[in-house]
Amino acid sequence: MARFNRIDRRHLFPGLPLKVPRRIAEIADYTPMPAVYPPAEKEAKFILLDLSEQFLGAYEFGRLVFSAPVTTGEKGNGTPTGDFRITARDSRHRSTLYTIEDTDIPYPMTYALRFHVNQAGTSFWIHGRDIPGYQDSHGCIGLSDEVMQKKYYRIPREPVLEDAKTLFEWAIAPLRDDGKFRVLEEGPRLRIVGTLPVPR
Repeated sequence: MARFNRIDRRHLFPGLPLKVPRRIAEIADYTPMPAVYPPAEKEAKFILLDLSEQFLGAYEFGRLVFSAPVTTGEKGNGTPTGDFRITARDSRHRSTLYTIEDTDIPYPMTYALRFHVNQAGTSFWIHGRDIPGYQDSHGCIGLSDEVMQKKYYRIPREPVLEDAKTLFEWAIAPLRDDGKFRVLEEGPRLRIVGTLPVPR
């Protein structure tokens, strides 16, 4: 149900309005991403992000191998659309612009994959964070990292969702993570399509 609503467990609370499908059993492995994406048929690794769906899919030769809900840029801080390539990785990356709420701790951008640097020199990353069920970033693409959430927010007690780690390890394989910033010469291609959904 959390996956269907593009939300993580830290943001679930009594009284929260949720979308409920007609048949609950049909959403066990829910994804709105296409099982086959022909434009990626010649790509060993390809990432497709649909802003309208707030979902990301990882493809190998055009076939979906992994998908997950995301949070993208809020209104006024949009996530760029178009074709990009993953150019760097850093599993322990931290923001140089933003902090954890009510602290001076730089916001942890775990399992980060850089895909764009704009003309002002601002980098855009896919990285671990919380997924609140709506667009909540400054332009980056956020995937669940409940281990990070437990460390800084103490919720959830038993981390399960590690979508950011899963995508990171898939994207850099066969390389292994050494916990350092590294440039990627031939990182996966990323295509970002769609428009922001209407806020609920």
